[in-house]
Amino acid sequence: MKASLKSKYDNDKSSAAATVAFNAGDVKLRASVTDATVVNGPSLNGLALAVEKPGFFIIDFNVPKKDIRFQFMSSVKVVDKPLNLTYIHSRGDNRTILDGTIVVDSANKVSANYMLGTENCKLRYTYVHGGLTTFEPCYDFAKKSWIFLLHLGRFMVMLCSGLCIKLQARIWAWSGQGIQS
Repeated sequence: MKASLKSKYDNDKSSAAATVAFNAGDVKLRASVTDATVVNGPSLNGLALAVEKPGFFIIDFNVPKKDIRFQFMSSVKVVDKPLNLTYIHSRGDNRTILDGTIVVDSANKVSANYMLGTENCKLRYTYVHGGLTTFEPCYDFAKKSWIFLLHLGRFMVMLCSGLCIKLQARIWAWSGQGIQS
């Protein structure tokens, strides 16, 4: 059995969550609560239950919303390469998502993500060079645009065919000991 407790406190708000999970043969059973479950007296707000068989399926049930989410995973070999497939259906949102990733080798993979009934589809190629540099071109069919991500160690550069250009980096500081991150 595993249990976890997470809390966060800020001047203007605080929150807490607790999870209890245990193995029941091949499956894991999990119950989670948030501070909404106990803050105004005992209630079902913030209560979620789940059954999971790792690598095969996850069934999540949001008790107060009476909403259920199914996720099924499978892997098949295509030309001796693993193709990982995921099917996700959320009843409350009435959304179904199909996701697939084929790992060509340790440095190259291709993935696709599609939300049924929409034009929301993304096709992504990932290339890892030397373990530190990653190049990821992605085409978003709904927005009809390209997104290019470049990870250079601690830096990430994102270029879009629209109007977005983003540069993220860790903040560096100089001390008598040298550069600190």
